[in-house]
Amino acid sequence: MKIIIVGCGKVGFTLAEQLNSENHDITLIDSDGPLLQSVTETLDVMGVVGNGAISQVQIEAGIEEADLLIATTNSDEVNMLCCLIAKKAGNCHTIARVRNPEYAREVNFIREELNLSMAINPDFTAAREISRLIRFPSAIKIDTFSKGRVEILKFIVPEGSVLHNMQVMEISAKLHCRVLICAIERKTEGKTEVIIPNGLTQILAGDKLSFIGTGKESRRFFRQVGIVNNAVQNVMIIGGGRTSYYLAQILENSGIRVKIIERDKDICMELSEKLPKTTIIHGDATDQQLLMEEGIQQTEAFVALTGFDEENIMLSLYVGTQSKAKLITKVNKISFEDIINSMNLGSVIYPKLLVADYILRYVRAMQNSLGSNVTTLYKIAGNKAEALEFRVSSNSPVIGIPLEKLSLKPNLIVACVNRKGKIFTPTGQDTMESGDAVIIVTTNVGFKDLKDILA
Repeated sequence: MKIIIVGCGKVGFTLAEQLNSENHDITLIDSDGPLLQSVTETLDVMGVVGNGAISQVQIEAGIEEADLLIATTNSDEVNMLCCLIAKKAGNCHTIARVRNPEYAREVNFIREELNLSMAINPDFTAAREISRLIRFPSAIKIDTFSKGRVEILKFIVPEGSVLHNMQVMEISAKLHCRVLICAIERKTEGKTEVIIPNGLTQILAGDKLSFIGTGKESRRFFRQVGIVNNAVQNVMIIGGGRTSYYLAQILENSGIRVKIIERDKDICMELSEKLPKTTIIHGDATDQQLLMEEGIQQTEAFVALTGFDEENIMLSLYVGTQSKAKLITKVNKISFEDIINSMNLGSVIYPKLLVADYILRYVRAMQNSLGSNVTTLYKIAGNKAEALEFRVSSNSPVIGIPLEKLSLKPNLIVACVNRKGKIFTPTGQDTMESGDAVIIVTTNVGFKDLKDILA
């Protein structure tokens, strides 16, 4: 596919990198010539210097032959204008990044009136992800499928756990819960190895396990392995930006007590008007005395959402020594992901990767020809594996064949089937049928259609 990306900031760069790795024809538009040159040389993609909201610049970038334009500049208005022009000049699919909370209430109207394929808000997407983690504090990552009926949760196997040395196939019989271990991240000689397990795979203390199940079975699994999952009653958020605003709104509606610490007085005043149930503290969260006075030792969840990665990391590390709070840390740069993941930062949120997942899912669905297209896509296991949900079409080549007789690619699990609302983990004798929603977990990258699972 020919894809044009307007804006090569953090989100634009991440999208260009991931879409380029899937062999799409990428052209970047940005008015910053030196930045654009650096990015195009790094990624080996095309670049056009100019204002992406001008039709002549889009024509130069090839909008007339493009399949998709993605506008990710820092201006919502420019992004929407880029998409409007792209529709007129090229009649292609369009995706706009829209961040302003005032536009959030109008997002459906905007999408319909501008004929956008998708309007995505990175801050709201991150806030929704964080709210799920607060709801299930034992997990360090949660991804949902089948409209929330199925979840993939990740947690670290503690020392002394009943899971240590247990084989995957023993879990159902010994723990009396129906979950499936679908990925294991294990440190070996300083490097993280991602394992798509089979029944004989042994679990070790220190492993990061990703497992799939319904909410009810997930809670039972945590109880059986001795991991407490008490509901969070109070949350402390550091930083008063857009993500904090959206998160506080969600938590307020859930009846959770929220406290935001922000050093900018004007932002504090604005938040206090918009969030009447949230306690707003004007102060510097790097002041340890302030954190103590505001009850850091009693808080049940701590969310570091400042605009500076270093500050978020430092705050979470400090709070981890002073409190048993559920830690959530926002990180924008992903250059040192292995180092960051080795720290005690709790759940690490990368907003631009969340946005990239949403857009990648849409791009793969666009490419689909048989109709059994990707409906949900998540990067899991430290971005080294994918969990994809497919809708099985009536002409799919996998229909009616027992899984044990299908010639499947290696490093792949058919993890879950949702058949008319009945959710089950398939065995070798089970089949996939028309209309099923099927979840696949694999370290193979780039599946666009259910037939791609076949060797």
